[in-house]
Amino acid sequence: METEEVKRVVGTQVVDTLVKSGMKIGLGTGSTAVHAVHRVGELLRQGELRDIVAVPTSFQTMVACQRAGISLSTLNDPAVDGRLDLTIDGADEVDPDWNLIKGGGAAMLIEKVVAHASERYCIMVHSSKLSSRLGEKAPVPVEVVPEALLTATRRLEALGGEVQLRMATRKAGPVISDHGNLVLDVSFSETFDPRELDTRIMGIPGVSANGIFTRRVDDLFVGYPDGRIEHKHNDRA
Repeated sequence: METEEVKRVVGTQVVDTLVKSGMKIGLGTGSTAVHAVHRVGELLRQGELRDIVAVPTSFQTMVACQRAGISLSTLNDPAVDGRLDLTIDGADEVDPDWNLIKGGGAAMLIEKVVAHASERYCIMVHSSKLSSRLGEKAPVPVEVVPEALLTATRRLEALGGEVQLRMATRKAGPVISDHGNLVLDVSFSETFDPRELDTRIMGIPGVSANGIFTRRVDDLFVGYPDGRIEHKHNDRA
């Protein structure tokens, strides 16, 4: 099964398994998350879901939700009150303890806010995203205000990272986040403690977010090229 089809199947199964009528849900960003958006919209049109309120994590997801006919809100809306029943998102890398690297879509700031506002947090990935340690397959994205580009780069290099400014592919110049910031992709060749590195990166002036996610993942859906979907539950306290 081709990679995109695996993503479609896993995104569909996550929604069919976890999303219920009346829920307030967070919807993530990226090529896997968009399939979950499409499935929610499909079930709403069919009448199998109703009264769904969604909080998107990026402009990309907002547009996809609008096209799918999904009612949108924000965490600040009194009807949401800063609390979500469930967030569904993808990841660029998942370690054995289900720590994540996210931010391939440059949306890690709001993805992290939404994740921590959720009662239940679900991650869905292609099996190729599983790794033995964070940083093995993906760099750590770091969002910085433009004024801190050089100073933050030096501090990240002092932490042992190899820093690259993320450049756009269909426009001249760097990638600009939804909040007008730059994205640095930082590769670490050595094993690191996710919580410790997260804390140290966030201590750098000018950094607004980074792609290390250590919030407890409650459900992990893994799609495999043979079409198999594995649903793992986090039973740890």
